[in-house]
Amino acid sequence: MVTSSLSFSAAVDAWTRETNDRMTRVFRASTQEVASIAQNGVPVDTGFARASVRGSKESMPQIVPDFKGEKGKPYDASGAFGEVTLMIAGLEIGETAYIGWTANYVIPLEFGHSQQAPAGFVRLAAAQWQVIVNGVTAELKGRSSAQ
Repeated sequence: MVTSSLSFSAAVDAWTRETNDRMTRVFRASTQEVASIAQNGVPVDTGFARASVRGSKESMPQIVPDFKGEKGKPYDASGAFGEVTLMIAGLEIGETAYIGWTANYVIPLEFGHSQQAPAGFVRLAAAQWQVIVNGVTAELKGRSSAQ
């Protein structure tokens, strides 16, 4: 009887760990996908706005009033987005991922202004959250059943 009880407890513990692991993978992959969609939606002139992306688990990255880049100078966003990806890779269930762009003109890019239509890159990406979660869940289920 004792062996049976211990086996049951071990099975429940293993199932709980696997469930938590799956939820964490869905959470991280979905967050990464939303961040990627938003980042790819940022309009590009020099690439400075995309290169200003930051991520944090503590608070929303703040827009820097004099952070606008140099006209005509090309910027590479891969390093900055790599830092966001690294932050997301360390997320645990229940934590909040704060992802923001610090260039001083991102608000007009998101919401538009008199000479430019709104890009809505953050809002459009965030609106896809549930579809992304469903897709990531289906993908991970497919992988686990193929093993």
